Amino acid sequence: MKLTEATEKNIPLIRDLARRSWENAYSDILSGEQMEYMLSEMYSEAEISSHLQNPDYHYYMIQDESSGSYEGFIGYQHHYEEGTTKLHRIYLVPESKGKGFGKEALQFLNGKVYESGDQRIILNVNKHNDARKFYESQGYRVYDEGVFDIGQGYVMDDYLMEFLIHK
Repeated sequence: MKLTEATEKNIPLIRDLARRSWENAYSDILSGEQMEYMLSEMYSEAEISSHLQNPDYHYYMIQDESSGSYEGFIGYQHHYEEGTTKLHRIYLVPESKGKGFGKEALQFLNGKVYESGDQRIILNVNKHNDARKFYESQGYRVYDEGVFDIGQGYVMDDYLMEFLIHK
């Protein structure tokens, strides 16, 4: 696996990988309308571009070194709260799951968080998403839950999870 920092030229690829991943991960959880709304809001070219302009927000492309194909991406923000990095997004295309890419990407994130001086990683995961089990297998724990209004009558019903970086 190879991780490379994303640039503006990667925005179309990020959008495509997000759609492919979401169609697999959320098809049984979200309505088609909510999925389209969220993808159009969270993965618009303008939204991703604004993230790339933020010096604390980073995207890395996840590439399979043996095939050269892009398998997903990770997006996180250092200093989201005091001493805390937020993992905003980590998505893999369905055919790459189970190959260790997610685990390696989280280990990479741990190193980046340590380097930043933050001591904690937080993330939101949909209450019906099996990814929660993956995060728990990597040392994350649920510390709260919340329902978040995202507009157009839609909400995100999530577990809030955290991982503590030991210095």
